[in-house]
Order: sequence, then C-alpha cells, then structure tokens
Amino acid sequence: MSRNKLILNSFKYILTVLLLFAYLLWSLLWSENYKVDAKLDYPIELDIKDQTSLDELINLLKENGKLESVWSFKLMSSIKSFDYNIKSGTVQLYDSYNNNDLINVLRLPSKRVLDLQIPENIRLIEDMIVILEDSIGFNRGDLTTYLDTSSFLSNNGFNMQTLSALFIPNTYQLYKGLSVESFLNKMKREYNSFWNEKRVSKCDSLGLTKIEVSILASIVEEEQDKRLDERPMIAGLYLNRLNNPSSFPYLQADPTVKFANKNFGIKQVLYKHTDVESPYNTYKVKGLPPGPICIPSINAIDAVLYASQHDYYFMCAGSNGDGYHKFTSSNKEHNRNKNKYKKYQNFK
Repeated sequence: MSRNKLILNSFKYILTVLLLFAYLLWSLLWSENYKVDAKLDYPIELDIKDQTSLDELINLLKENGKLESVWSFKLMSSIKSFDYNIKSGTVQLYDSYNNNDLINVLRLPSKRVLDLQIPENIRLIEDMIVILEDSIGFNRGDLTTYLDTSSFLSNNGFNMQTLSALFIPNTYQLYKGLSVESFLNKMKREYNSFWNEKRVSKCDSLGLTKIEVSILASIVEEEQDKRLDERPMIAGLYLNRLNNPSSFPYLQADPTVKFANKNFGIKQVLYKHTDVESPYNTYKVKGLPPGPICIPSINAIDAVLYASQHDYYFMCAGSNGDGYHKFTSSNKEHNRNKNKYKKYQNFK
C-alpha cells in the first residue's frame, strides 16, 4: 500500500469517526434541548425578581415546573445568550415545554403592577418594614438585610432612626418582582419629588432640615389626629419652644414620652413616664428626638411648613370635649386650663 493511499484511508477513518461523534452529540443536544423537559401537572405562575441569576431561576423552575435536565437547560441558555439577560416579571406556564421553547417564554415576562399603599401614623420602623415586605412580596428580612449591608442609608442621608422620614404616605405603583434596591431607589425618587423647591425653601426659612421637619410633623401628627385644622397651631407652638431654648430648653412633647416608653396607650403622662431614659424623651433630652415617632402624613408635614405664627408656648386639652386645645402664653394661665380640664374629666 502506497504512503498516499495509507494517508487517505486514515483521513477517511478519522473523518468518519468525527462525523459519527458530531451526529451523536447533535442527537444528544437535540434530545436534551428540544424534547419536552419541563413537565407540568398544572398551569403555574413564576414571579421572576430583579437581578435573578440563572441558578436561582433554575431552582424556581425545579420547584414549580419540574425541570429534568439542568445541564442541558444551562447549555441552551448559554447558546441563546439567556444566561446573562434574565428579565424580571411574571411568566405563565400553561403546558409542557422543551428547553428551547421554555427559554423563549422566559425571555418575555409580563410586568404586573402592584398598588402599594404606605400608610401614615405607623409608629415603629420595624412594623413598616414588615408591611412593605408582605405587600411587595419580599422575603421576611430582605429589607433589613439590604439596609444593614448596603450603603443606601449613608449615601442618602438617613439612618435606621430617620428611615421612616423617607416614606411619604401615598399609593405607589410598583412592578411585581422588583428588587429591594429598586424599591428603595424608587422611594428615594418619590421623596425627592415630594420635597420640591417650594417645600425645601420653607424648610430653610424655618431653619430645619427635611428630616427635622418630618420629626416635628410626627409629633404634631400624634398630638392631634382629629381636628386637623389645629395642626398648624400646634406646630407653631413647638417651633416657638425650639426657637427659645433659654426659656424652654426641653420640648416636653407628650407623644415622645409615649414613644420612649413604648406604651402608646398612656392616657395621662405622669412623672414615672417622663423619667424614662431614652433619646426620644423630650422631657430629659434637649431638642428634637433622633427620628420620627411615626410616619407623618402629608397634612402634618405641611402643617409644620406652614405653621401658624403666634406667641403660644403651652397647650392643654379643652374642657368642652370638642377635640381642640386651649393655647396660652403663660404657665399660670396654662395651669388654670389644666384645672378646668381635670374638672371636666371628673364630671364627664
């Protein structure tokens, strides 16, 4: 056998082996990626969250759609450039799918809109976080973990004590499946939109920051939740005290004492309540507390920004039961009003 013929036969043999291998490989790939792979006993709905990784999506499919071959799904995802381009949203799976068709469906999730209502007067940020996690669909602890491990708070001028000032009570539309980061960034955009140039200018004229206005508004919110038209008067009273520290070194706001005691059912603030050690106790700590004592309503915030100008420093619940307060400039007159209120309570 000539040398050239030997080389030719060897080439034919190698080519035959390669073609056979290619056929077997293609058959395997076709079988794994184009056969029905996601076996569904019933229609399912998948919520794909922001920044979901391929492995996380595979786990979701295995839990809900019974994905049989992970490696072939990963291979097809790579071939179709799906592994790094996973979009958030909701996917409805009504039937069984092969990997190719399944990825085509997963590429185009629908965006379901949620109406998120942020209520006013939520006192504890821990309660607010639970409400948000349950309403949006986050896992319990997702928000706290993100806030603890990211720079969101420090980058935006907040801390855990002032975080409630970020949330402006309103109804917001969100896409289901958004990430914690996306949610907080949206809340910051809404916050910036609320604190427009006009409101910021009012803050400056009062000598307060936006957060300080929210803190004072939370006190006003707790002081008067029935006669809202009285709130600017109450805000003006506390501003008078803040602006006269030599005469009124302590704000002495009863709602902060209730917050400090974690007892919001206190009917009458007594010495045993005002003696508690807490940065929120404005009977013992000068100035405003370190954070809002509730999420203030827009009405309460604007009551501070547009506070009434007067010379009152004292107030007491009225003695006629109409829900309004009696305002005075002197402690002597204030004590007379307190006595009238006590008599009213005794004969009520």
